[in-house]
Amino acid sequence: MSFICRVLHLPLLHTGVSIAAPQADISRAPTATVRNGTCVGTHNLQYDQDLFLAMRYAQPPVGDLRLQNPLSFNESWHSTRNATAYSAECIGFGSDDWVLGNPISEDCLTINVIRPSGAKSGNDLPVALWIYGGGGFEGGSLDPRYNLSSIVQKATMMNKPFIVRLGLHWIQENIAAFGGDPSRVTIWGESAGANSVGQQMLAYGDRDEGLFRGAIMESGGVDTKQVLSAAEWDIYYNNITDAVNCSSATDTLACLRTVPIEELIPVLNSSVTSSVPSWGPQVDGEWLLNGTVQMLVDGQIVKVPILHGRNHDKGTMFATQGIDTTEQFLENVKEYGFDQEEAKTLAALYPDIPAIGIPSTLDGRPTGEDAYLGRQWKRASAFTGDLGQHAP
Repeated sequence: MSFICRVLHLPLLHTGVSIAAPQADISRAPTATVRNGTCVGTHNLQYDQDLFLAMRYAQPPVGDLRLQNPLSFNESWHSTRNATAYSAECIGFGSDDWVLGNPISEDCLTINVIRPSGAKSGNDLPVALWIYGGGGFEGGSLDPRYNLSSIVQKATMMNKPFIVRLGLHWIQENIAAFGGDPSRVTIWGESAGANSVGQQMLAYGDRDEGLFRGAIMESGGVDTKQVLSAAEWDIYYNNITDAVNCSSATDTLACLRTVPIEELIPVLNSSVTSSVPSWGPQVDGEWLLNGTVQMLVDGQIVKVPILHGRNHDKGTMFATQGIDTTEQFLENVKEYGFDQEEAKTLAALYPDIPAIGIPSTLDGRPTGEDAYLGRQWKRASAFTGDLGQHAP
């Protein structure tokens, strides 16, 4: 059995930068014919794999298409198109983009397909749809940490080859051309990518369109933290439109689509949006019909097999720093939407005993150069880890 892996960019300056695939062998360039035309990929010698990179699955979300639901890519060609270099990442706001120096662009809705060498139409390989993490505000499939060649290679060595990729409707229409089986798609992600997997399972009120048959969630899941309605988001939206002089426009959203991206980026990465509770999906009555917890209680989730796991002690990544007293801990708990009595109950369930908190590698309380974390950091980490990781 084989398996196809693919990665999808989720949106917000076209840099014109392209990044070549590693160790390409032009003499063995693979081809695949999708609905739009024939794509020419590259052969990776090190892993003995075929790579098809930066294939469009949607129209570029620029101009009038900025801040719109993506539209299907409707262009066709009769010759061939190169799919041999990675595209830029979608615009993000964090170290995953800046520290790594990854090029970013609004024009980023592309797909990468990685398959075992020689896979072809009719092979019916299982397909893994990888969704990267990054908190919902950074990250991309260009990130070298998300290079999926190694895992595809190991699967092939185990005689369990597969194909990796992302863009669910595009997969249903085109993955067979690469040797994949559209009826054997598993969606798969880590951290915010795992939260995105959870959102796909809740989407449209558990409407099962047969786009995937299973789900893998690593260090994430159905996000049980507070999600806002469109009306509750207005205060943040109004701050953005005001900052770019669109607040007096008849159609503020249309105005935002005309703002040069070089002007919009600093606003979205400023104090104007620093208090935004979440960059994840919001309750809109269409994609998300209700709060995620209520939807889970009501059983509004697509029923497919799930593989669920956690990175060790990941609560330390999200814990509030500088909590030294129980009073501060209680206030921190209430920031997650719990009332005073609930906070007291949680304080009893998460006592200030450093020997049982996380990380397990820390003996006692943070001291010395780590004292800034707070005397009750292990307590706060245990609570935050369970709330954000295990509870969902």
